[in-house]
Amino acid sequence: MYLSYFGLAEQPFTITPVIDFFYGGANRGETLEALIYAITHDEGIIKVTGEVGSGKTMLCRVLMERLPENVETIYLANPSLSREEILYSIADDLNLNLAGSRANEALRALQNALIEKYAAGKQVVVLIDEAHAMPAETLEEVRLLYNLESTRHKLLKIALFGQTELDATLALPKMRQLKDRITQHFTTQPFSVEAVNEYLMFRMRAAGYHGPDNFTPEAVSLIAKASGGLTRRVNIYADKSLLAAFIGNTHVITVDHVKAAIEDSEPKRNRRWLDRLAERRKPNTLNWLNHWVVGGLALIVGAILGGLSW
Repeated sequence: MYLSYFGLAEQPFTITPVIDFFYGGANRGETLEALIYAITHDEGIIKVTGEVGSGKTMLCRVLMERLPENVETIYLANPSLSREEILYSIADDLNLNLAGSRANEALRALQNALIEKYAAGKQVVVLIDEAHAMPAETLEEVRLLYNLESTRHKLLKIALFGQTELDATLALPKMRQLKDRITQHFTTQPFSVEAVNEYLMFRMRAAGYHGPDNFTPEAVSLIAKASGGLTRRVNIYADKSLLAAFIGNTHVITVDHVKAAIEDSEPKRNRRWLDRLAERRKPNTLNWLNHWVVGGLALIVGAILGGLSW
């Protein structure tokens, strides 16, 4: 709705991860490089944790794109997989036909396939998103899969991405063996006010904006405070703030626009934007309705007169 008004080619603040909009500031770029190094050089399970909406999935998606060509990635986004389902899911991504195979046979077939890939110079990494929601028995299966090895090397790299609840799960006594195999720990920290400012303008320009910085310092500070520095909330508030500025016929996003965006994000008050947008668009809507009604009546009258003539 506001894209052409701000000279944008696409939405700058979608909550769906778009890898072209990956912001490398606030230690995100360094974390990405460290993840790439850990996967391609180190042995051990990798863990990435952070609050909900802090950018873990975006980091995971970008990681998939940035890994070397000799690394095959398997992305598992369904945390409700059982311990058998995760085995067959990985095998399926490797194009192994294990229909009708028992679990031990499937595990052996998977190991043989991984040995062949390793001999061909390939690495396989499994990226598990939402790992905090995985059943304990499935996480135990993850440990067993990590144990697959040749005579000298581990055959499967594993990276767990999850909310901070994952740390609580791994602290349980029954998770000790899995926890002991985690050698690299990373955290997606909330953005500071300065990082929020950089992030907002980075995404605006990535979406095609060419003007000056258009979020006032007060607006940025309020977005940072209200969002807790979490990227998903930043995106929501920024998107609605742009809409508020568009409605107010200004290209500068002020603290008042942000306040309206925050208020609109409360479920009980989400009719306000609809009412104001309807008010703004009312003349066009009425014109469209008038044309529709007049045109419809003309067709009806024409049909009646035609029938009488017949």
